[in-house]
Amino acid sequence: MMQPLVTPVHNALPVELIADQIRTVCGEFSVEPVRGNAVVNGGVTSRRIGPFDAAVVSLDALNVTRDTRAIRQDPGEHFFLLVQDAGRCRVLQGDQMVDLARGDMFLVDSAAPSVFQFGGAHSHQISLHLPRAELVQRFGTLGTHGQAISRQDPLWLALRAVLAKMAGTPGPQDPLGEVFWGLMGAYLHSANAQSAPTPASLLLSRALALIERNRTDPSFGPGELARQLSISERTLQRQFKAIGETPGHRLLNRRLELAHSHLSARGGAARATSVTDIALSCGFNDLSYFYREFRKKYGLTPGDVARAC
Repeated sequence: MMQPLVTPVHNALPVELIADQIRTVCGEFSVEPVRGNAVVNGGVTSRRIGPFDAAVVSLDALNVTRDTRAIRQDPGEHFFLLVQDAGRCRVLQGDQMVDLARGDMFLVDSAAPSVFQFGGAHSHQISLHLPRAELVQRFGTLGTHGQAISRQDPLWLALRAVLAKMAGTPGPQDPLGEVFWGLMGAYLHSANAQSAPTPASLLLSRALALIERNRTDPSFGPGELARQLSISERTLQRQFKAIGETPGHRLLNRRLELAHSHLSARGGAARATSVTDIALSCGFNDLSYFYREFRKKYGLTPGDVARAC
């Protein structure tokens, strides 16, 4: 029997509070309860699954809707990979109407109107937040206006396995983010075989993969990245403009996120690992620079994060 990826939440909450929780974690949506019922059973929590932010949504509402007014108020900066973890849901987006049962997935385009129908029955979902700029740069327009992911496709099973591994393994999971992106790209391209990736999107995808692979190497920088891609640093800079970053900024952020994950996951024997050792293992060879950039990004010192564990 298929096990839930994440434990569901069960609380009796006013519908306004559930709606506020969804808006806080996922963006602007409206919640319609069962007629005459001002209480929804469930809850919304946020968590990290691999390198991605995610929302865990449990409820027994009638509908949850994201209409054009909501999109104007809150433009969609993400795609949501919706994973039905328990119960059922009908998704309407564009010209698609898809019924999701446990284990089914749907890639929701938050920039297009959508309706999620639950019929008052309890539903438990995971919504993996995939940055729009990165997905579009990697795969072009594939997935825009929604994309059902069929469990009849062998790639569904691979995606499910990677999601289960990321959800069940706290702390750093270096290879899994790129494994997930690779599987998602393979599915989108096979489901839309008439659309081919552009040379620019393939180049950026290779660059992002190389950053993931080499971010712990302090000698690896934008110059070495460009050399491995056989392009100039200027060309490399142009490719990263599409996702609003520079190669150096991307590399720094991934090193900081890795260090934060190591510090947050310290427990048992791992507590003996010093902040300095963690910084060095994450590609930093200048400790004052590491402390400065870490505090700038997280508003806390590395020691603050380590002591909170």
